This record gives sequence, structure tokens and C-alpha cells, in this order.
Amino acid sequence: MVENSITVTGASTESFESDIAKWSVQVRATGKTQIDSFNKHKESMKKTMNFLKANGIEDGIKQEVYLGPASIKEYETKHPKTNEIIRTEWITYQSIEIQSNDVHRIQKTHSKITELLGDGVLVRPSSPEFTYSKLADKRVDMLAKAAKDARIRAEAIALQAGSEVGGLKKVNTGVFQITVPNSTRVSSWGSYDTTTIKKDITAVMGVTFAVK
Repeated sequence: MVENSITVTGASTESFESDIAKWSVQVRATGKTQIDSFNKHKESMKKTMNFLKANGIEDGIKQEVYLGPASIKEYETKHPKTNEIIRTEWITYQSIEIQSNDVHRIQKTHSKITELLGDGVLVRPSSPEFTYSKLADKRVDMLAKAAKDARIRAEAIALQAGSEVGGLKKVNTGVFQITVPNSTRVSSWGSYDTTTIKKDITAVMGVTFAVK
């Protein structure tokens, strides 16, 4: 307590669930010729799209499925001593970009998409990113709760000193920590974990109150 004021730190933590999932799957096919590679790729893409559809992932109201452009590259393997080309291989690859509000479906499908490898399909899935569309509103609510917590702390301290807490004099809003549930990780710059559907959000606020 300094010169009729008191500064305390208020905090608020809540759990919530993400409502947006972003995920990409790269499909690759190799062949001895450009045409061979491309034809294998078409078949692999067909199998992949059928797999996604069978698992409830297709373009619609709650989901967007976007096919990126296909690319074909030639790779040469050379003899380490003579530098002679000993093998030429063509690789065709294409990405499938998915955004969905059905986050649990995306998580479940991601966990089993490598089943396509058993069907001869070369897939390289990314890890899904889970985010929250109403984060701005959530932050406002969390700051209000952190401010309330700060006043409760200030009143408890002032009571012990025989004083009363007056009006607010200064607010220092800290960064938000959005982490996996029950995480102890803290970043001075704030954090936003996108690896899990369930998350914890913590708001911290330094508040100075007048003291009577």
C-alpha cells in the first residue's frame, strides 16, 4: 500500500471448446513417367476423397473442402562416382484443405487417415488446428472477471489494514494465455495453443485502487 492506493493482480481462468478446425492432407503419387505419376495420383485422390466423404467430411454448410492445384516434379538419382543419372522419378502431389465446425469429426478422421496407406495411397496429413470463433467476446468477459477478482483481493488486503477500497485508479492489462487444459506453461508474450479442442484461457490484470 503506497500513498493511499493499493495495487493487486486479478486473474480469471475458464475452460472452453474450440469451434473451428483447420486441417490439410497432402496426397502424393510416384511414377516412372509423368503420365504414370499423374494417373496414379488421380486414383489416389479419388480414394482419399471417398475416404473423407465416408467419414462425413465433404463440402457443405458447416464445412469447406478446397483442392489446391496439383504439381508434378521430376527427381533424378545420380551415381555417386560417375554422376550418371541412374533413375528418374516423377512425383505428383496435391493438398486438400479443410475447414470445419465439426471439430470432433476432424479429430477422429485425422487419427485414422493413415489407413489409406494400406490402400496404396501416400498421404501426409498435417496436425489439425483448433481455434475459437468468439474469442474476442471471451476476452472481454475474462477481463471483467479478472477485474472483479482484483477488487476482491484488494478488499481482503485493505480489511486487514483497517481501510476501505475506493475507486479504480489504474489498470494494466496483461497478456492472455490460451493453453491445453491444466497447463502450467506461461509466456510473457501470451500464448494460443491450437493443438487441442479443449482449452484453458487465463486473463491477468494489474489494478490499482484508491484506499480510504
